[in-house]
Amino acid sequence: MSPLMLSVALALTSAVAYAAAAIVQERVAASAGGPRYAPLRSPAWWVSVALNGVGATLHVAALAYGPLSLVQPLGALTIVFALPMAALFVGRRAGRRAWRGALMATAGLAGLLGLTSGAEAGSLSDGERWLLAGAAFGAVAVLFTAARLVGRSVLRGVVLAAAAGASFGIASVLTKAVAEEWTPRAPLAEWTGLLVLSVFAVTGLLLSQASYRGAGLAAPLATVTVVNPVVAAAVGLTLFGEGFRYGTAGTVAALLCGTVAAAGLVQLTLDRTAVAPESPSSAPEAPSASDGDAPRPEVRQGVDVGAVPGSRPDLEVEVRSRAVAGRP
Repeated sequence: MSPLMLSVALALTSAVAYAAAAIVQERVAASAGGPRYAPLRSPAWWVSVALNGVGATLHVAALAYGPLSLVQPLGALTIVFALPMAALFVGRRAGRRAWRGALMATAGLAGLLGLTSGAEAGSLSDGERWLLAGAAFGAVAVLFTAARLVGRSVLRGVVLAAAAGASFGIASVLTKAVAEEWTPRAPLAEWTGLLVLSVFAVTGLLLSQASYRGAGLAAPLATVTVVNPVVAAAVGLTLFGEGFRYGTAGTVAALLCGTVAAAGLVQLTLDRTAVAPESPSSAPEAPSASDGDAPRPEVRQGVDVGAVPGSRPDLEVEVRSRAVAGRP
Protein backbone atom coordinates (compact mmCIF):
# COMPACT_ATOMS: atom_id res chain seq x y z
CA MET A 1 0.00 0.00 0.00
CA SER A 2 1.33 3.44 -0.95
CA PRO A 3 1.85 6.05 1.79
CA LEU A 4 -0.97 8.16 0.32
CA MET A 5 -3.47 5.29 0.42
CA LEU A 6 -2.35 4.39 3.94
CA SER A 7 -2.93 7.99 4.99
CA VAL A 8 -6.45 7.92 3.53
CA ALA A 9 -7.24 4.63 5.28
CA LEU A 10 -5.96 5.94 8.62
CA ALA A 11 -7.92 9.20 8.26
CA LEU A 12 -11.16 7.39 7.46
CA THR A 13 -10.68 4.98 10.36
CA SER A 14 -10.00 7.95 12.61
CA ALA A 15 -13.29 9.53 11.54
CA VAL A 16 -15.13 6.28 12.29
CA ALA A 17 -13.54 6.13 15.76
CA TYR A 18 -14.56 9.73 16.47
CA ALA A 19 -18.10 8.99 15.26
CA ALA A 20 -18.37 5.91 17.49
CA ALA A 21 -17.10 7.94 20.46
CA ALA A 22 -19.74 10.60 19.83
CA ILE A 23 -22.52 8.01 19.65
CA VAL A 24 -21.44 6.50 22.97
CA GLN A 25 -21.19 9.94 24.57
CA GLU A 26 -24.68 10.84 23.39
CA ARG A 27 -26.12 7.61 24.75
CA VAL A 28 -24.40 8.18 28.10
CA ALA A 29 -25.80 11.72 28.23
CA ALA A 30 -29.30 10.50 27.36
CA SER A 31 -29.39 7.69 29.92
CA ALA A 32 -27.26 8.90 32.82
CA GLY A 33 -28.85 11.00 35.52
CA GLY A 34 -25.62 11.83 37.29
CA PRO A 35 -22.90 14.37 36.53
CA ARG A 36 -23.41 16.19 33.25
CA TYR A 37 -19.76 16.88 32.46
CA ALA A 38 -17.82 13.86 33.73
CA PRO A 39 -19.81 10.67 34.41
CA LEU A 40 -16.71 8.98 35.82
CA ARG A 41 -18.66 5.98 37.14
CA SER A 42 -20.03 5.08 33.72
CA PRO A 43 -17.94 2.41 31.94
CA ALA A 44 -19.48 3.49 28.63
CA TRP A 45 -18.08 6.99 29.08
CA TRP A 46 -14.58 5.61 29.52
CA VAL A 47 -15.12 3.63 26.33
CA SER A 48 -15.89 6.90 24.55
CA VAL A 49 -12.72 8.44 26.01
CA ALA A 50 -10.71 5.49 24.68
CA LEU A 51 -12.34 5.81 21.26
CA ASN A 52 -11.48 9.52 21.17
CA GLY A 53 -7.89 8.62 21.99
CA VAL A 54 -7.82 6.04 19.20
CA GLY A 55 -9.24 8.60 16.77
CA ALA A 56 -6.62 11.19 17.73
CA THR A 57 -3.79 8.67 17.41
CA LEU A 58 -4.96 7.54 13.97
CA HIS A 59 -5.33 11.15 12.87
CA VAL A 60 -1.75 11.93 13.86
CA ALA A 61 -0.57 8.77 12.09
CA ALA A 62 -2.47 9.81 8.95
CA LEU A 63 -0.70 13.17 9.02
CA ALA A 64 2.63 11.34 9.17
CA TYR A 65 1.92 9.57 5.87
CA GLY A 66 -0.13 12.12 3.98
CA PRO A 67 -0.49 15.87 3.44
CA LEU A 68 -2.55 18.07 5.75
CA SER A 69 -4.71 19.24 2.81
CA LEU A 70 -5.93 15.65 2.36
CA VAL A 71 -6.17 14.39 5.94
CA GLN A 72 -8.06 17.33 7.43
CA PRO A 73 -10.98 17.29 4.96
CA LEU A 74 -11.36 13.52 5.46
CA GLY A 75 -11.69 14.15 9.17
CA ALA A 76 -14.80 16.19 8.42
CA LEU A 77 -16.57 12.95 7.45
CA THR A 78 -17.12 12.17 11.13
CA ILE A 79 -20.67 13.50 11.12
CA VAL A 80 -21.48 11.66 7.87
CA PHE A 81 -20.32 8.38 9.40
CA ALA A 82 -22.09 9.05 12.70
CA LEU A 83 -25.63 9.27 11.30
CA PRO A 84 -25.82 5.80 9.68
CA MET A 85 -23.84 4.27 12.55
CA ALA A 86 -26.34 5.69 15.05
CA ALA A 87 -29.23 4.33 12.99
CA LEU A 88 -27.58 0.90 12.76
CA PHE A 89 -26.40 0.42 16.34
CA VAL A 90 -28.78 2.44 18.52
CA GLY A 91 -31.81 2.89 16.28
CA ARG A 92 -31.45 6.68 16.08
CA ARG A 93 -32.58 7.51 12.55
CA ALA A 94 -31.95 10.92 11.01
CA GLY A 95 -34.47 12.80 8.88
CA ARG A 96 -33.91 14.50 5.56
CA ARG A 97 -33.11 17.86 7.13
CA ALA A 98 -30.48 16.26 9.38
CA TRP A 99 -28.84 14.54 6.42
CA ARG A 100 -28.96 17.72 4.38
CA GLY A 101 -27.40 19.69 7.20
CA ALA A 102 -24.71 17.05 7.79
CA LEU A 103 -23.74 16.96 4.12
CA MET A 104 -23.69 20.76 3.89
CA ALA A 105 -21.52 21.08 7.01
CA THR A 106 -19.13 18.39 5.77
CA ALA A 107 -18.87 19.76 2.23
CA GLY A 108 -18.34 23.32 3.46
CA LEU A 109 -15.71 22.28 5.98
CA ALA A 110 -13.91 20.04 3.50
CA GLY A 111 -13.78 22.85 0.97
CA LEU A 112 -12.55 25.33 3.58
CA LEU A 113 -9.80 23.01 4.77
CA GLY A 114 -8.85 22.13 1.21
CA LEU A 115 -8.34 25.81 0.40
CA THR A 116 -6.21 26.47 3.50
CA SER A 117 -2.52 26.48 2.74
CA GLY A 118 -0.44 24.08 4.78
CA ALA A 119 2.69 26.22 4.56
CA GLU A 120 4.47 26.63 7.86
CA ALA A 121 5.59 30.24 7.66
CA GLY A 122 6.12 30.94 11.32
CA SER A 123 5.98 29.73 14.90
CA LEU A 124 4.61 31.00 18.19
CA SER A 125 6.78 32.71 20.76
CA ASP A 126 6.26 32.12 24.47
CA GLY A 127 4.41 35.42 24.83
CA GLU A 128 2.13 34.62 21.90
CA ARG A 129 1.34 31.20 23.36
CA TRP A 130 0.25 32.64 26.70
CA LEU A 131 -1.72 35.39 24.99
CA LEU A 132 -3.45 32.83 22.80
CA ALA A 133 -4.18 30.57 25.76
CA GLY A 134 -5.62 33.44 27.80
CA ALA A 135 -7.82 34.66 24.94
CA ALA A 136 -9.02 31.13 24.28
CA PHE A 137 -9.89 30.52 27.93
CA GLY A 138 -11.83 33.78 27.93
CA ALA A 139 -13.76 32.81 24.80
CA VAL A 140 -14.57 29.36 26.16
CA ALA A 141 -15.71 30.90 29.45
CA VAL A 142 -18.03 33.30 27.59
CA LEU A 143 -19.55 30.45 25.59
CA PHE A 144 -19.94 28.36 28.74
CA THR A 145 -21.74 31.22 30.51
CA ALA A 146 -23.96 31.79 27.48
CA ALA A 147 -24.87 28.11 27.42
CA ARG A 148 -26.02 28.26 31.04
CA LEU A 149 -28.26 31.23 30.21
CA VAL A 150 -29.91 29.56 27.19
CA GLY A 151 -33.21 27.96 28.05
CA ARG A 152 -33.64 25.57 25.13
CA SER A 153 -31.66 22.36 25.54
CA VAL A 154 -30.81 22.11 21.83
CA LEU A 155 -29.34 25.61 21.65
CA ARG A 156 -27.55 25.04 24.93
CA GLY A 157 -25.99 21.88 23.51
CA VAL A 158 -24.86 23.68 20.35
CA VAL A 159 -23.25 26.49 22.36
CA LEU A 160 -21.46 23.98 24.59
CA ALA A 161 -20.32 22.11 21.49
CA ALA A 162 -18.93 25.36 20.07
CA ALA A 163 -16.97 25.85 23.29
CA ALA A 164 -15.72 22.26 23.05
CA GLY A 165 -14.69 22.75 19.42
CA ALA A 166 -12.80 25.92 20.33
CA SER A 167 -10.97 24.06 23.11
CA PHE A 168 -10.02 21.24 20.77
CA GLY A 169 -8.90 23.71 18.10
CA ILE A 170 -6.60 25.59 20.49
CA ALA A 171 -5.25 22.28 21.77
CA SER A 172 -4.36 21.37 18.16
CA VAL A 173 -2.58 24.70 17.67
CA LEU A 174 -0.59 24.29 20.89
CA THR A 175 0.24 20.70 19.92
CA LYS A 176 1.76 21.97 16.71
CA ALA A 177 3.70 24.67 18.55
CA VAL A 178 5.04 22.22 21.14
CA ALA A 179 5.97 19.66 18.47
CA GLU A 180 8.01 22.26 16.60
CA GLU A 181 10.03 23.12 19.72
CA TRP A 182 10.40 19.62 21.13
CA THR A 183 13.84 17.95 20.96
CA PRO A 184 14.95 14.52 22.21
CA ARG A 185 17.78 16.14 24.16
CA ALA A 186 15.34 18.07 26.37
CA PRO A 187 12.03 16.13 26.34
CA LEU A 188 10.57 18.05 29.32
CA ALA A 189 11.56 21.53 28.20
CA GLU A 190 8.03 22.15 26.88
CA TRP A 191 6.20 20.87 29.96
CA THR A 192 4.23 24.09 30.42
CA GLY A 193 2.94 23.91 26.86
CA LEU A 194 2.03 20.25 27.35
CA LEU A 195 0.16 21.13 30.53
CA VAL A 196 -1.83 23.92 28.90
CA LEU A 197 -2.79 21.87 25.82
CA SER A 198 -3.80 18.99 28.10
CA VAL A 199 -6.11 21.34 30.00
CA PHE A 200 -7.72 22.46 26.73
CA ALA A 201 -8.10 18.86 25.54
CA VAL A 202 -9.76 17.74 28.79
CA THR A 203 -11.98 20.84 28.80
CA GLY A 204 -13.09 20.06 25.26
CA LEU A 205 -13.88 16.47 26.22
CA LEU A 206 -16.00 17.48 29.21
CA LEU A 207 -17.85 20.21 27.31
CA SER A 208 -18.57 17.88 24.40
CA GLN A 209 -20.02 15.34 26.82
CA ALA A 210 -22.30 17.99 28.30
CA SER A 211 -23.36 19.19 24.85
CA TYR A 212 -25.20 15.93 24.09
CA ARG A 213 -27.57 16.30 27.07
CA GLY A 214 -30.95 16.98 25.50
CA ALA A 215 -29.52 18.04 22.13
CA GLY A 216 -29.22 14.70 20.38
CA LEU A 217 -26.24 13.54 18.35
CA ALA A 218 -26.07 15.35 15.02
CA ALA A 219 -26.11 19.05 15.97
CA PRO A 220 -23.45 18.96 18.74
CA LEU A 221 -21.19 16.59 16.79
CA ALA A 222 -21.39 18.70 13.64
CA THR A 223 -20.67 21.84 15.66
CA VAL A 224 -17.56 20.34 17.25
CA THR A 225 -16.43 18.92 13.90
CA VAL A 226 -16.72 22.32 12.20
CA VAL A 227 -15.58 24.66 14.97
CA ASN A 228 -12.45 22.65 15.85
CA PRO A 229 -10.60 22.97 12.52
CA VAL A 230 -12.04 26.42 11.81
CA VAL A 231 -10.54 27.77 15.04
CA ALA A 232 -7.22 26.07 14.28
CA ALA A 233 -7.24 27.44 10.74
CA ALA A 234 -8.08 30.95 11.97
CA VAL A 235 -5.11 30.85 14.36
CA GLY A 236 -2.92 29.56 11.56
CA LEU A 237 -4.00 32.42 9.31
CA THR A 238 -3.41 35.11 11.93
CA LEU A 239 -0.41 33.84 13.91
CA PHE A 240 1.38 31.31 11.71
CA GLY A 241 1.24 33.39 8.57
CA GLU A 242 -0.74 30.81 6.60
CA GLY A 243 -3.19 31.75 3.88
CA PHE A 244 -5.69 30.45 1.36
CA ARG A 245 -4.67 28.97 -1.93
CA TYR A 246 -5.33 30.78 -5.22
CA GLY A 247 -5.15 34.28 -3.76
CA THR A 248 -8.29 36.40 -3.78
CA ALA A 249 -10.33 33.75 -5.57
CA GLY A 250 -9.38 31.21 -2.91
CA THR A 251 -10.35 33.62 -0.14
CA VAL A 252 -13.79 34.21 -1.70
CA ALA A 253 -14.26 30.47 -2.18
CA ALA A 254 -13.28 29.86 1.46
CA LEU A 255 -15.88 32.38 2.64
CA LEU A 256 -18.52 30.60 0.56
CA CYS A 257 -17.50 27.24 2.00
CA GLY A 258 -17.71 28.67 5.50
CA THR A 259 -21.20 29.96 4.74
CA VAL A 260 -22.27 26.52 3.52
CA ALA A 261 -20.89 24.86 6.66
CA ALA A 262 -22.67 27.39 8.88
CA ALA A 263 -25.93 26.83 7.00
CA GLY A 264 -25.54 23.10 7.57
CA LEU A 265 -25.19 23.67 11.31
CA VAL A 266 -28.35 25.78 11.27
CA GLN A 267 -30.21 22.98 9.47
CA LEU A 268 -29.09 20.44 12.06
CA THR A 269 -30.11 22.72 14.92
CA LEU A 270 -33.54 23.38 13.41
CA ASP A 271 -34.02 19.67 12.77
CA ARG A 272 -33.36 18.79 16.39
CA THR A 273 -35.52 21.66 17.63
CA ALA A 274 -38.42 20.47 15.47
CA VAL A 275 -38.26 16.76 16.32
CA ALA A 276 -37.37 17.02 20.00
CA PRO A 277 -39.95 19.13 21.83
CA GLU A 278 -39.65 19.55 25.54
CA SER A 279 -42.50 17.11 26.23
CA PRO A 280 -43.27 13.79 24.50
CA SER A 281 -45.67 13.88 21.59
CA SER A 282 -47.92 11.23 23.09
CA ALA A 283 -49.92 12.71 25.93
CA PRO A 284 -49.98 10.81 29.22
CA GLU A 285 -53.17 9.31 30.48
CA ALA A 286 -53.58 11.88 33.22
CA PRO A 287 -52.70 15.51 32.41
CA SER A 288 -50.22 17.22 34.67
CA ALA A 289 -51.04 20.24 36.78
CA SER A 290 -48.95 22.47 34.51
CA ASP A 291 -50.85 21.51 31.37
CA GLY A 292 -52.74 24.60 30.27
CA ASP A 293 -55.23 22.61 28.18
CA ALA A 294 -56.17 20.17 30.92
CA PRO A 295 -59.92 19.89 31.54
CA ARG A 296 -61.14 22.07 34.36
CA PRO A 297 -64.45 22.18 36.25
CA GLU A 298 -67.08 24.30 34.63
CA VAL A 299 -68.67 27.33 36.27
CA ARG A 300 -71.13 26.43 39.06
CA GLN A 301 -69.53 22.98 39.36
CA GLY A 302 -67.92 22.16 42.67
CA VAL A 303 -64.91 19.97 43.21
CA ASP A 304 -63.53 17.94 46.08
CA VAL A 305 -59.76 17.98 46.25
CA GLY A 306 -58.05 15.40 48.41
CA ALA A 307 -54.66 13.82 48.68
CA VAL A 308 -54.22 10.45 47.00
CA PRO A 309 -53.64 7.76 49.63
CA GLY A 310 -50.19 6.21 49.81
CA SER A 311 -46.67 7.51 49.49
CA ARG A 312 -45.93 9.02 46.07
CA PRO A 313 -42.70 10.65 44.83
CA ASP A 314 -44.63 13.39 43.08
CA LEU A 315 -47.44 15.57 44.38
CA GLU A 316 -50.74 14.21 43.11
CA VAL A 317 -54.33 15.14 43.83
CA GLU A 318 -57.61 13.42 43.12
CA VAL A 319 -60.39 15.58 41.72
CA ARG A 320 -64.01 14.45 42.07
CA SER A 321 -66.83 16.47 40.61
CA ARG A 322 -69.91 16.94 42.79
CA ALA A 323 -72.90 19.21 43.07
CA VAL A 324 -72.53 21.95 45.65
CA ALA A 325 -75.54 21.77 47.97
CA GLY A 326 -77.51 24.94 48.53
CA ARG A 327 -76.14 26.73 45.42
CA PRO A 328 -77.94 27.33 42.16
